[in-house]
Amino acid sequence: MDCSSPWRRRALLAAFIGVLSLVLAAGQVADGQAAGQGPDDDPRLRLRATPRVAFAGQSFLFVGQIRGGPDDNEELYCATIEWDWGDDTYSESTPDCDPFEPGRSEIRRRFSTRHTFDYAGRYEVRLNLKRRDDILISARTRIEVRGNRFRFE
Repeated sequence: MDCSSPWRRRALLAAFIGVLSLVLAAGQVADGQAAGQGPDDDPRLRLRATPRVAFAGQSFLFVGQIRGGPDDNEELYCATIEWDWGDDTYSESTPDCDPFEPGRSEIRRRFSTRHTFDYAGRYEVRLNLKRRDDILISARTRIEVRGNRFRFE
């Protein structure tokens, strides 16, 4: 095959990358778990906001999710949930949990709540899982709040 054409070289490179991606993805799945989500991996916390941009006075939905690590992680079991809204306000809750039992107790992996911002601006929102004053794991996301569309005077 003649590979002297730049277009052919790009097409071959794209095809090679596509095949390589499929091979790597297939090799990452074992025992029904995707790579990076096995019980031996370190847990990671991810935080998403919906919508990412809204007008002042509208609520945002925030969803945090722990990926990876074992389900019976004693350190993360029954952690205090702290939301730092980035607007000088905080929300905190501590769940009521049974005593930890290795192999039986399961950590909570999903956290969600709504928050309304009253003023326009860009905010960095943080979700912290804590034990007393120590942050065990944390995630952040940024949102934008725009001024109201209508002003009544």
